[in-house]
Amino acid sequence: MKTADIRTAFLEFFRAKDHAIVPSASLVPSSDPTLLFTNSGMVPFKNVFLGSEKLPYVRAADVQRCLRAGGKHNDLDAVGYTARHHTFFEMLGNWSFGDYFKREAIVWAWELLTDVLKLPTDKLWVTVYHTDDEAFDIWNKEVGVPAERIVRIGDNKGAPFASDNFWQMADTGPCGPCTEIFYDHGPDVAGGPPGSPDEDGDRYIEIWNLVFMQFDRAPDGTLSPLPAPCVDTGMGLERLAAVLQHVHSNYEIDLFEHLIRKAGEFTATKDLANKSLRVIADHIRACSFLIVDGVLPSNEGRGYVLRRIIRRALRHGWMLGVRGDFFWKMVAPLVVEMGDAYPELASKRAFIEDALRTEEQRFGETLEHGMRVFDEVAGRSGTTIPGVDAFRLYDTYGFPVDLTADIARERGMEVDMAGFEQAMNEQRERARAAGKFEAKGLMPADLASQLQPTAFLGYDALRAEGAKVVGIVRGGKQFDQLAQGEEGLVILDRTPFYAESGGQVGDTGALAAAAGRFEVSDTLKMGGVFFGHAGTWRGVQPLRRGDIVTAQVDEARRQSVVLNHSATHLLHAALRKVLGDHVTQKGSLVAPERLRFDFAHFKPMSREELAEVEALVNAEVRRNAPAEVHNMGYDEAIAFGAMALFGEKYGDEVRVLKMGEFSTELCGGTHVGRTGDIGLFKIVSEAGVASGVRRIEAVTGAGALAYVADEERRLGELAHLLSGNGDEVVDKLRQLFDKQKKLERELESLRAKAAGSATADLASSAQVVDGIKVVAARLEGLDAKALRDSIDQLKQQLGDCVVLLAGAADGRASLVAGVHGKALGRIKAGDVVAHVAAQIDGKGGGRPDMAQGGGNDAPQLPDLLSALPAWVGERLAG
Repeated sequence: MKTADIRTAFLEFFRAKDHAIVPSASLVPSSDPTLLFTNSGMVPFKNVFLGSEKLPYVRAADVQRCLRAGGKHNDLDAVGYTARHHTFFEMLGNWSFGDYFKREAIVWAWELLTDVLKLPTDKLWVTVYHTDDEAFDIWNKEVGVPAERIVRIGDNKGAPFASDNFWQMADTGPCGPCTEIFYDHGPDVAGGPPGSPDEDGDRYIEIWNLVFMQFDRAPDGTLSPLPAPCVDTGMGLERLAAVLQHVHSNYEIDLFEHLIRKAGEFTATKDLANKSLRVIADHIRACSFLIVDGVLPSNEGRGYVLRRIIRRALRHGWMLGVRGDFFWKMVAPLVVEMGDAYPELASKRAFIEDALRTEEQRFGETLEHGMRVFDEVAGRSGTTIPGVDAFRLYDTYGFPVDLTADIARERGMEVDMAGFEQAMNEQRERARAAGKFEAKGLMPADLASQLQPTAFLGYDALRAEGAKVVGIVRGGKQFDQLAQGEEGLVILDRTPFYAESGGQVGDTGALAAAAGRFEVSDTLKMGGVFFGHAGTWRGVQPLRRGDIVTAQVDEARRQSVVLNHSATHLLHAALRKVLGDHVTQKGSLVAPERLRFDFAHFKPMSREELAEVEALVNAEVRRNAPAEVHNMGYDEAIAFGAMALFGEKYGDEVRVLKMGEFSTELCGGTHVGRTGDIGLFKIVSEAGVASGVRRIEAVTGAGALAYVADEERRLGELAHLLSGNGDEVVDKLRQLFDKQKKLERELESLRAKAAGSATADLASSAQVVDGIKVVAARLEGLDAKALRDSIDQLKQQLGDCVVLLAGAADGRASLVAGVHGKALGRIKAGDVVAHVAAQIDGKGGGRPDMAQGGGNDAPQLPDLLSALPAWVGERLAG
């Protein structure tokens, strides 16, 4: 059975069992800010299990794409060396949120594996937690698995409930026993059954884990039954495919066979068992899906992990003899294999290829040189690559340290990691800071379970009377009241305040109560469905849970935000019309004073393109089309023509904003009534913020008018300085620049003549030291370039020579040294510069024949220059 057929069979089986079929969530978690990547099937449902999010269904099944290549869960180093480790993998899962439990989960798992997928029953073993008699009896008495093939696993990890068969989300919270299903490859393969001393062999392979969340674990370790037990299952698609296709390695399944064959073609490698082809086939999946989900190569956070994976793949291509582009070509065969299951992969193929090609070309320029440096380091390093050299490979040639370690391991060496970390301490601190994800507005689970989602009234009103305080949160914990001057998060049963989401900033304003006033400085989403009003209480009596308040949004601020938010939709549509459909939103900020829009594009926009985009937006503003809001099902919305931002989490019912025929997008934000309300749209700046990501900042309405007025004022001042009017500014500036260039050319000519005259005098005054002519002098009025030109002239005139020239400006001395002819084999220009620079608090270096440096214009500089012939003599004698 092919991998694609297995994926379909799994979903259709659970569709028939009344499960909602849920599309894969993004590799970038939207519900867990503590994770770099979605590393298991449970991640998208974490808030559901914690009780802070409610779904419209109680049964679900999905195929979740996962990544383990950064942070706590990192399998990157093992890829290529084992049969079953991947950076990217797919996890088949079925879920019950307080609906069915152990019996159905076990019986259906057995039915799927034996009746649908036709696995032989005598090849299947199961494990259960050692006290879970209920699961044991279901397997034995109802399913019919012999007791000798059911293994009870106890606490084998050194603490109560610390077991391979007891799962917990964290040290506290939902947890429970699990039962795992293993496939026996037979006695020809080494290894023993689960729980035995030789269980780590390849004979018995775990294929499915069924987790039964039935307890809530308290801080003291006690377990209390959950009111609504849940089921969470996970089965690796690649492992299952290997079993069903009767192979022992995941890399031998049909999906990888195709990718490995193509990798062999692109690298001219006939040995398809070569581990480098496995690495390339694995890494193209991880890289492509990360890019689909909005991650682009960079030096921080998720982008750095992507860059590491790309460069590891390129290095394996280099090992196979590739000295040009190849990795980006793997996207096309990947689309053939997985494009039907993941349409977004096919639709973004060109963008993925461009992103990979750009990164490949950038790194390809330095890979070969870096490998030569590694060879030099390895040749003089014994068994350990010094940390300082590993850092140099990283800092100069872009070799992530794990790539250096990977190369070292293949040669029987290791990397001095302590030395590496010391050498790049500042970079590591920055990376660590970038990797810390803050969870704004953490919702206590005990409070979430007591509340209904906040009713949002802010689409139609900016004021709500009679709103009830249903929760008060400080530091992630719930409180009953806020005293005078205390800060906290207030949760209401209903609110007109918009909570920060989709780039739109949260509303500000006030909650007025009988005892005082809560000043709202921000509004946040908590647990996905609760609105937390962040601010400070000002009152003679505390604000208490149960109090009734009047919620009033800052109307002027909201209106400014609304104009900018609607303008981002028009801007997005205009960019796609001008630049192409590869343009997708990569981030946004919609604030009262401005809008910021990040989008995927690989080169700076021209002035003509920016002007065209701005004109298109303003044309839509003048058209004054209505901004229509439609609430409908997600699939209906996509059919309606709405653009969804991939990686965003949408419910079954979505909100569609349609502005004329120009823009149709899914959006939960607040917007204008008609496009004409925006008034005026003006682009302020366009710049790059990351590889393949550009940023536009713009203003609207009164802010745009103020910007235009300020520009006119600046233009008037410039015209006044140029003694002309606004229409003449460009011509007058052009004349001024032409005159400046003419003067610069004349000055350069005079400097060249002065340098020529000076070098003629210097050549005649050269001292001869052991057959080498030595010149050391200070030349006034020459910059570093003129000094270099003088050095070149003197080298040609003198032949075998050592020359050091100094110039000075603003208290700093410039030093340029040259060595020529027979002197080259006996002394280096860099040593000459370094000798003098070190004595004037400076430094320098360069090639053996030409070097440059500098330092303070110290009083001793003339004496140092006079003493240079003697120093040269000492060096030549030594």
